[in-house]
Amino acid sequence: MDDSGEPVRLREKAYASFTEHLLARDFHPGQFVSQRQLVAMTGMPLGAIREVVPRLEAEGLVKTVPQRGIQIAHIDINLIREAFQFRVFMEKEAIALFCVSASDEMLAGLRREHEETLEKALKDGETPELELHAQAIDWSLHDTIIDSLGNGIISKAYRINAIKMRLINQERFRITGRVIPVMREHLAVIAAIETRNPQTAMDAIAEHINNARNLALKV
Repeated sequence: MDDSGEPVRLREKAYASFTEHLLARDFHPGQFVSQRQLVAMTGMPLGAIREVVPRLEAEGLVKTVPQRGIQIAHIDINLIREAFQFRVFMEKEAIALFCVSASDEMLAGLRREHEETLEKALKDGETPELELHAQAIDWSLHDTIIDSLGNGIISKAYRINAIKMRLINQERFRITGRVIPVMREHLAVIAAIETRNPQTAMDAIAEHINNARNLALKV
């Protein structure tokens, strides 16, 4: 059957459902689960689960352990270092091009949403709703920079790493209580992009990512 067929559609749905539950913390790092437990949790047929496990294993999200089952990836020092190094390599190159190609209107919109979020945090304090909004803005800025390349291979690889980054965030340094410094760091990155100088932008994004990495490694 070709790629438009039902088995492929079910595999994609199984993958999407698994990652959704993973990011919702329905699984815990290092936890062992069986294929039938995944069927029960995702609501997907056993055949789709069996077919998607090799993909999840190749992406480093799970590991199959003989006699024990499927183990959810551990959040360890090695994973943190590798995931952040991947981000630095990808985002420095992407932002160098983004700072030249992004329209003034796009940059103005990015600046506005960050300034409004910062202002609200300073004025009213952080609420769970504001933290969720700020987290979405955080991820969206980085996704926007990567997607501006128009390269599907890079975007897909980045999204896989982004799942690991979000797991690291949940375990190591949630945005809770950090909306103000995160928005300020992003505004510094946006200001660097606005210079239209690739090296300035690359330095800013590297500093931002390395700050997050150091925070994750300290915990």
